Amino acid sequence: MNADRESVVHIVDDDASMRAALARLLCASGYEAREYASAGDFLVSEPDDRPGCVLIDLELGGPSGLDLQRTLRRQASALPVVFMSGYGDVARSVEAMKAGAVDFLIKPFGRDALVGAVETAISLVRRPAAAPTHDVKSVLSDREEVVLQGVFKGLRNKQIAAELGLCERTVKTCRAELMRKFGANSLAELLRNAGKRTGAETALPSAQMS
Repeated sequence: MNADRESVVHIVDDDASMRAALARLLCASGYEAREYASAGDFLVSEPDDRPGCVLIDLELGGPSGLDLQRTLRRQASALPVVFMSGYGDVARSVEAMKAGAVDFLIKPFGRDALVGAVETAISLVRRPAAAPTHDVKSVLSDREEVVLQGVFKGLRNKQIAAELGLCERTVKTCRAELMRKFGANSLAELLRNAGKRTGAETALPSAQMS
């Protein structure tokens, strides 16, 4: 695992046992985890200026995960968001991704899926966006170009990995690098920015989850 001990993952879930389980997994992978029982608890907590991300359950008691995401988007230094849910709600997953979520995990999910999503999210705040270029294709590797084509087709990471004969972790790392090069902080921005600079289709896929 490429965990960074200077990074922190903020877990917002109203299920205490789930919070504890996620915290154990993340701590075992080298991250510090902070737990919050509600959106309000997170919003009034002491600020933490370390690189990190927010892992939010979609179905929170009180304000929902989507409500918290909207509030965070209004903050200048908003952390990347990874959603999790026990329901395969395509409509709300698309809404979350359009609003800038980095990933959307369906419970139950494994350690690799969790850590992969967290690594991708934190990489967005640790690495500066690349300077714009008029010929962005010239700075993409062959692998990045084919992964980008898969993203535009609406394929999931697993599907892209299967098509290319790669492991899913490699595809996730490649997608994070594409987001950096196109100056994107979410899937929606990647599709929009890459579409403008490559002439590709920019319609948001119905679901783009790992």
